[in-house]
Amino acid sequence: MRIGVAIDAAVDVPQDFVERNGIAVMPITVKVDNQKFKDDRDPSEILRFRNQNLGSKSHSAETEASSVEDVQNLFLNRLVKDYDCVVCLTIMATRSPIHDNVIKASFGILKNYRPVREAAGVSGPFLMRVVDTRNIFAGSAPAVAEAVRMIQAGKSPAEVRERAAHIADCSYGYMLPRDLNYLRSRARSKGDRSVSFLSSMLGTALDIKPILRGYRGETGPVGKVRGFEHGAQTLFEYTAKRVQAGLLVPSLTLSYGGDLDDMRNLPGYTALTRICGDAGVEMLETPMSITGMVNVGEGAMTLGFASEEHVADF
Repeated sequence: MRIGVAIDAAVDVPQDFVERNGIAVMPITVKVDNQKFKDDRDPSEILRFRNQNLGSKSHSAETEASSVEDVQNLFLNRLVKDYDCVVCLTIMATRSPIHDNVIKASFGILKNYRPVREAAGVSGPFLMRVVDTRNIFAGSAPAVAEAVRMIQAGKSPAEVRERAAHIADCSYGYMLPRDLNYLRSRARSKGDRSVSFLSSMLGTALDIKPILRGYRGETGPVGKVRGFEHGAQTLFEYTAKRVQAGLLVPSLTLSYGGDLDDMRNLPGYTALTRICGDAGVEMLETPMSITGMVNVGEGAMTLGFASEEHVADF
């Protein structure tokens, strides 16, 4: 059986990983300062966004996930002909409508795929499996990586979906923002009052950065550090310990809202690279999606891995 994978654009995985594994991307439309960007993980489009120097204007950007019709068109025009089953993995349903859109689209897809496949000379039924990764950005990547690994191992659609859902429950996504004022402005523009004015001003004045975590459909702070570079080192050292303790998926994903070389020059990065190499853990590094940068600010970093349940100690 030919099994494919589809993700939404806010799942941070490298473009070469997407291309190498034939992953379909459900794009997000981003509108900011009278400009429109198609967020589909294309590095050239991400660079075009960064080169616009939109800065603080991005906090008021509008983002529009693939609609039910968009998802149906992607499947009926392409995926039902290329695959016999597609596993769709989305960022947490509590943060985006894309998961619900895919579920709604599936009814029309499964109702109308037969004549499309017959016209293309493809026989047999078509299946869809939808997985909420219960995480965002790099935190959604472990479930995607595991789904790909299971498909390559020849597992059935049911086995792929079950394992991906299990890894989603065990995935930890961490974020280190660079600009708290931006984060507050973006949160307020979306009606989220979780970053108060006082805390953002105090954090800016003292250069205090929160370490935020996505886990099982919820996001929130789990620590705080002084300075972005110190925060990166703290997060890298913590992650290195988790790698040494053993991950459930042999990959670690890093996404950064800027030039990846800037991330690679952060303190603690080289040691983490060495430890991952020793443990046989692949490091997947990617520019942050346009949607990610709009929501958390340029220069932010996210990191994702899957491991046994543990208490974050920062």
